[in-house]
Amino acid sequence: MNPRTESPEHHQYGDRTSLEVRSTLLALTREFVRAARQLVGVDRIALLGSVLTEKARPKDVDVLVSVNDGIDFAVLARLGRRLQGTAQARINSGADIFLADARGAYLGRVCHYRACHPRARCHAHNCGIRPHVADDFDVVQLKPELIVAPPLQVFPTIFAQDAIPADVEFLLLRPLKQQHAVAGPTHGAAAVAVIPFAESE
Repeated sequence: MNPRTESPEHHQYGDRTSLEVRSTLLALTREFVRAARQLVGVDRIALLGSVLTEKARPKDVDVLVSVNDGIDFAVLARLGRRLQGTAQARINSGADIFLADARGAYLGRVCHYRACHPRARCHAHNCGIRPHVADDFDVVQLKPELIVAPPLQVFPTIFAQDAIPADVEFLLLRPLKQQHAVAGPTHGAAAVAVIPFAESE
């Protein structure tokens, strides 16, 4: 393929198939959720973005984590970097971990760097004020309504606002539901069982 006509998607993924890209992103997200939902201070975990559509090769995976004052951002950031780094190493993809507080205010994203100090590629406005959080609001900002009602919540209950792809159900939601009883009825194709999670596996 001529580099001048190569699509951004092909430039990122080359000949990797949709199955390889989507299954890898969903498996890595599943492991992130399993770890992050056990952290003190994590109130809710949700998914956003194109992985929840039928897009064959999503650019990355987007996770929204709502936290309270008990959160240890260093530990959460370490989990986020593991997701980001493994997705990069395996399929040249990535992840964004968006953060909101208990009141629904957008805080920024988990920083990609281990330690806070000025970098040319860091767009945080207040680097180090809240360690491990990049408040790069001019780069990306979540709408309040998206924080209030994200497309797919996976903790503390599982609930979808709309229909979701089959691979999200089989590779992400079904494993998360295992060993947990259904707490509420489903309502058509758009609904996912509402499942309460225990604090440990």
